[in-house]
Amino acid sequence: MEKQIELKPYNTYDDNLDKEQWGPQYAAALRFLEDCTKFGINLGLGRIERLLQLMDEPHKAGVKYLHIGGTNGKGSVSAFLSAILRAAEQKCALFSSPHLHSYRERYRINGEMISRGELVAQIERIKPLLAQMQAEGAEQPTEFEVSTALALRYFNERCVDYAVMEVGMGGEIDSTNVILPELSIITNVAMDHMDYLGHNPAEIAAVKSGIIKAGRPAFTAAADAEVLAVLTDKAAAVGAPLYVLGRDFAVTDAVHDEGSQTFTFCYLRKGMELPDLQISLLGAHQLNNAALAVAAALELGIDVEAIYAGLAAARWPGRLEVVCDEPMIVLDGAHNTAGMQALSAAIREYWPNRKIVAVLGMLADKERREALQNLLPLLDKAVICRVPSYRAGDWESLGEVCAEFGVPYELVEEVPDAVDAGMVLAAEENADMLLISGSLYMLADARAHLLGVAADE
Repeated sequence: MEKQIELKPYNTYDDNLDKEQWGPQYAAALRFLEDCTKFGINLGLGRIERLLQLMDEPHKAGVKYLHIGGTNGKGSVSAFLSAILRAAEQKCALFSSPHLHSYRERYRINGEMISRGELVAQIERIKPLLAQMQAEGAEQPTEFEVSTALALRYFNERCVDYAVMEVGMGGEIDSTNVILPELSIITNVAMDHMDYLGHNPAEIAAVKSGIIKAGRPAFTAAADAEVLAVLTDKAAAVGAPLYVLGRDFAVTDAVHDEGSQTFTFCYLRKGMELPDLQISLLGAHQLNNAALAVAAALELGIDVEAIYAGLAAARWPGRLEVVCDEPMIVLDGAHNTAGMQALSAAIREYWPNRKIVAVLGMLADKERREALQNLLPLLDKAVICRVPSYRAGDWESLGEVCAEFGVPYELVEEVPDAVDAGMVLAAEENADMLLISGSLYMLADARAHLLGVAADE
């Protein structure tokens, strides 16, 4: 099918002029947001509900929300779905986290980041409300709650048609769960954030199922029987139809090269097929993510032509991203066991029997051995670095996991230095690939170093 629709950004502006006019104020705004991180991760809806009351409840005024949760793939599904809506000439917002290179990435309208001036203005407007909450004796909102509230007001004031909202963590008591969505998507459920969400798949699924709302369709690619039982029970309890990949819709005839994938989407419950859909994101797991976005778009009544165009146009950096061919450098933000399983499967599928040097960095609160046992058998050597986060912990101990699996390693603390060391090592070893993987915080610094991305300022 011809893909004639051109995706155009919304309200383009001179980014350099924006930086010149608002640079110092924007830097101060980022410091304010960073200061809000001292309140840590504090799940619950009470603080953001009060904050939104003080903001005249912008989340209840006209915007159609699409809520995306799950352990892995939330960002990719959000990118696919927002691109489809843009192709359908809907004014579409996207709220996602974390960002790679700029905090402004978290707030997009028709693909364009919020301007520095707009973000500064939004934060200045919210500061008195936070002070009022403090005067009331209320708990202070966390950084993510402030970020969510700003997104809801910004999208409402810009009169978007749709806002794709990515869950931060969990679902039921995540700050994004103040919205009433048109539909919900739970990509999958795997072991992650166990200290907050639960210690087995069923417990985690129960938390994530909190975004399923009464009478609103829900979609999932979860395959675990125990997880599906939890999601099914939740949907039945609230009276929401639940559509499952493999039962209600499916992916067939998938083929790939090193730059794209093509597949057929089968809508089993409606007896229809969309052949030759194309995406640029690599890996079999991205076919599931694309299928979720297509199923949701069809539920919304989006034209088939826009689905084809949106999928083909969607981009999501840092997910099996080949940033250089000679030498081959691949970036992937696999940061938990399920992510490492998907990455390992993709390497076996796309680049079998290659000699691989890797730069690895994972947060201390991840099950690093359980995750890396999938990847390490594919590696020849590794460089271990420290994730630039207060959650980095004993980063050097990652080397012990490498040694356990017989992978020689080096310790290089700073991410840019580790990337340089990895490139040298790959050249010395005549490796076929330099793989950079782990925490998105590490990946962001590595990508910026490789591509010359300027600091967020």
